[in-house]
Amino acid sequence: MRFKTSLLILAFSVPFTVSATPSCSYPTLTGKAPLVIAHRGASGMRPEHTLASYQLAMELGADFIEPDLVMTKDGKLIARHEPNIIDTTDILQHPEFADRRKMKLVDGGAVDGFFVEDFTLTEIKSLRAVQSRDYRDQSFNGQFEIPTLREIIALVQSYEKASGRVVGIYPETKHPTYFRQQALPLEEALIDTLVDTGFVNPKRVFIQSFEVSNLKDILPPLMAAKGIRLPLVQLFDEFQTQPYDYKIAGRKESYGDLIQKESLKNFVASYAAGIGVWKNSFLKREPLPSALDLDGNGKAEVTERLTGEVLPVVADAHAAGLLVHPYTMRDEERFLAEGYNSAVDEYTLLMKLGVDGFFSDFPQTAIQARSQF
Repeated sequence: MRFKTSLLILAFSVPFTVSATPSCSYPTLTGKAPLVIAHRGASGMRPEHTLASYQLAMELGADFIEPDLVMTKDGKLIARHEPNIIDTTDILQHPEFADRRKMKLVDGGAVDGFFVEDFTLTEIKSLRAVQSRDYRDQSFNGQFEIPTLREIIALVQSYEKASGRVVGIYPETKHPTYFRQQALPLEEALIDTLVDTGFVNPKRVFIQSFEVSNLKDILPPLMAAKGIRLPLVQLFDEFQTQPYDYKIAGRKESYGDLIQKESLKNFVASYAAGIGVWKNSFLKREPLPSALDLDGNGKAEVTERLTGEVLPVVADAHAAGLLVHPYTMRDEERFLAEGYNSAVDEYTLLMKLGVDGFFSDFPQTAIQARSQF
């Protein structure tokens, strides 16, 4: 494809040296190989945020697993992507909970469903996880419990003991302002759990959030009181939007303001060790006039193409001493753009730009791309 070749030459204009040896230098902040972070576990192959998903991710070679954390009515941290569990559990098959369906405001938006803060851990444990994406394998639906953070840590520690391989945990505090409004603050429980389980090695933990104040103002004193210091990662949504804690505080800054070079250097780097950025926010895309079938399976699912414009997010963050971990890498054709032959091409472009890791639903593909690089 002539367009693809010329576009990738343009986008790969960052100088680099390819080496097949394990000791090769990468254009990352540290020169080390980028981390493979299993997004919600190996969520492309198992229902997300289950012990089975995390176990598979570790077996496939992921460096970190990522549990999103929400809190039950009785103050237990569990792994779900959102407080609303209508799409990721079999709760609709539990008539005993039918009267708990509600409409709630989550970060200012009306959401219909079942919310974890209305359930005890015992009730949550009666549910089973399901694959929320209908184009992925549904055969594991109904098999796996919803895990607690303590169970996830125990799984990692057990895997390390059995395999001899060290794996880190990359928890995200989901909707921290929302949970504080429910009188269920996430941060205290997170730090207490990490300390209680002895999982406090700063090389093995990143704590991330889309909000600012919990990273900047809440977590540091909580960690200091426990005598620990763990790296924090500021997540960025689409640049035209705002962190929710900024929005309710009446502040005007957007993620686009925070991602500016001077803001990264003088503000974000004052409390964070890294940033997590949506990959399409700096690898710019545009709509295609008609969908394309890149993999030849008879389904035209590619709806965008790369424009060739690459915002200097990675370079600016590195200049501020910040790691860059973009999200989310997925194998399916529907997530690719014209300009890539496969998901491996997308990883390769990001590695040439110097990213320090990537969140992936398919950690084996990330590892394959990294080894080829």
